[in-house]
Amino acid sequence: MEPEIVDLATFLNRAGAKVYGAGTNTIRIKGVEKLKEVSYKIMPDRIEAGTFLIAGAITGGTVKINEVVPEHIAPVIAKLRECGCEIITDKRTVYITAGKKLKAVDFKTTPYPGFPTDLQPLFSTLLTVCKGTSIVTENIFENRFKFIQEIKRMGAKATIEGKTLVIKGVRRLHSAEVESTDLRGGASLVLAALSARGKTRVKKLEYLLRGYEDFDKKLKMLGADIIREEGD
Repeated sequence: MEPEIVDLATFLNRAGAKVYGAGTNTIRIKGVEKLKEVSYKIMPDRIEAGTFLIAGAITGGTVKINEVVPEHIAPVIAKLRECGCEIITDKRTVYITAGKKLKAVDFKTTPYPGFPTDLQPLFSTLLTVCKGTSIVTENIFENRFKFIQEIKRMGAKATIEGKTLVIKGVRRLHSAEVESTDLRGGASLVLAALSARGKTRVKKLEYLLRGYEDFDKKLKMLGADIIREEGD
């Protein structure tokens, strides 16, 4: 039911496939002999857009995201507002200004159009520096909390209870040498490093590089002090 599946089905159908039911919980496919050549513009990456919105929030900054479909990340926008961020949306633009005092919120991951599991680690990282206690429930993937052990090395206070993560916000994280555990966990560590006091080194970037194009360069464009070292 995710937008990416609808987009894929639209592309395939334009190429001559017969895919029915995209966007619902049942998809039917009727085989065809061959597909035809076609030009197609893919949809914006909603997870990347959400990542940069959370980056703006955790660093106390202001970020404008162009070429995004706001309704694709509506639950994330809603929770950022609940945290205390000011967000303005247009047809293809989202503009975020972080609140001065962010507060704890609770959320749970669910299939689309609910809160996306791919943004859970990043939003959980944001909650480590929000005032109060947050409860995060992961309903989609097991072992999605692996990143939290690394964030705790930076001063975060959190405990894992089955599929629930209990986070007690701290005033600020501190620097440390940490290792990326997976794609979104790696992005979470980078955002934590941008928020933390001092210089943080994030190792094992192969996961991160698989899912984000020019991640460090885009963060630099936003004013981040970040250097990508060869071998990392």
